[in-house]
Amino acid sequence: MGSFLLAVKSSFGFLSTIPVYITEEGFNEFNQRIYLYTFVGFVLGLIIGLFAFIFELLFPSMIGSFLIIAVIYYFTGFNHLDGLADMGDGLTAHGSVEKKISAMKDVSLGIGGAAFCTIAIISLYASILSIKSETAFISSSSSEAAMIIFASMVVSEIGAKQAMLTIAAFGKPVHDGMGAITIESTTFPRYSAGLIFGALVCIISFWLLGFGITGLIAFIASIVSALVLLNVSNRHFGGLNGDGIGAANEIGRIVSLVILTLMIKMISGGSEWMLL
Repeated sequence: MGSFLLAVKSSFGFLSTIPVYITEEGFNEFNQRIYLYTFVGFVLGLIIGLFAFIFELLFPSMIGSFLIIAVIYYFTGFNHLDGLADMGDGLTAHGSVEKKISAMKDVSLGIGGAAFCTIAIISLYASILSIKSETAFISSSSSEAAMIIFASMVVSEIGAKQAMLTIAAFGKPVHDGMGAITIESTTFPRYSAGLIFGALVCIISFWLLGFGITGLIAFIASIVSALVLLNVSNRHFGGLNGDGIGAANEIGRIVSLVILTLMIKMISGGSEWMLL
């Protein structure tokens, strides 16, 4: 029991900005329970969702969307976004695989990384704002709309973390490092544990609000996005590293929010039967 609690503590220290001291022992215990990625996503989603609920009640949609993004990165940090930036530099570099990997590992931010991060932040803002707009059409009260926003934050953060597990579970490391440790630790049983937990929470989150399997569809979409990103990484770099895993988090979050927006739009257009 003590080792499990140590793993839980270390998982928050590794995947969030919550001030938790991580020891080497704790890091090893966490890697033995890599499925905790999804659990951390659930808890972070609850925290972010709570703030999003309050913002929905107090602020106009555009200001609320900006504040939600601020809260997301306050609690999750910028490590994963940095991974997206590094991968963007590598993908836009010309030349051999070795040159692309070198560009990805370069500590300087290139135009590719800057562009990828800019697109990601704009996409995140647009998807949150779009969910708010679509929710307004089908919600009879501000509290009901706030609950939908709350559930969306929970599902998107779980999807982001499961995307990281997915790309690690099916990827092969291109070099030693933190990414390689994560990849080697993500065995099929551990991956499946996170998958089952995440799927159940995502189903319940929107089913209780009368949206059927909307949450599950968004969850699956984040997983698919990770597999697509893995294919891109394999073609350009011959494998996967920690930057690719971090990028999967950012892309998985956005994809799940986009899918949630589309599903909510379908409901507001009278297509509820498609979710039963």
